[in-house]
Amino acid sequence: MIDDFAKEYLHSDLREIRETMLWKLDGLDEYDIRRPLTATGTNLLGLVKHLAVWESRYFGEVFGRPFPEPLPRWDDTGARGTDLWASEHETREGIFGLYRRVWQHSDKTITDLAVDAPGHVPWWPRPNVMLFNILVHMLTETNRHAGHADILREQLDGATGAAAEYTNMQRDAAFWAARHAEIERAAKAAVERA
Repeated sequence: MIDDFAKEYLHSDLREIRETMLWKLDGLDEYDIRRPLTATGTNLLGLVKHLAVWESRYFGEVFGRPFPEPLPRWDDTGARGTDLWASEHETREGIFGLYRRVWQHSDKTITDLAVDAPGHVPWWPRPNVMLFNILVHMLTETNRHAGHADILREQLDGATGAAAEYTNMQRDAAFWAARHAEIERAAKAAVERA
C-alpha cells in the first residue's frame, strides 16, 4: 500500500512541476525565452527542451519502453549539449508539444509499472534501478531546473513563483528596491564585522 501511495505522490508532484516549467515562459517573447542568460548559455526554452529529452530517456529507454519519436542518442557525443538550447528552426510550440508528448509517454510508464519495477540506466555508475529511483531523480531534476528557470525569469521581468497566481509581481518596484537595499546593507555589515 505504501508503494502505491509513494508512486502516486511522486507522480503528482512531477506533474505539477512540469506545468511550472511551462509557466516560466508564459508571456515572454521569443528572444527572452531563447537568449542565454548565464555565462554558460542557460536559457528558458533550452531548459524545457532538456527536460523533455531526458525525461523521455528516463521513463522510456531505462524501462525498455523507448519514446516513439527520434531523439539524439544519449551517447552521441556530436549531439551533446544540443538539448540545452533551441535552434532558430525550433519553435516554442514544437518544444512544448514534444514535452507534453513525453509526459504522456512517461505517465503511461509510471502508471503501468510497479514502483519497484527494474530499469537500467547505462550512463549511471550504478545502472540497475527501480521506477522509484527514476521518479525521485526526475522530480529532483525537474525541480532543480525549475529553480534555474525561476532565477532566469526573475532577471527578465521580476516574476517568481510556481504559477501565475503565486507570482511575486503583486509587489511594486519600490518594495523590491527596499528589500534589495536591506539585504545589501546586511551583507556589507557582515563583512565589516568579520
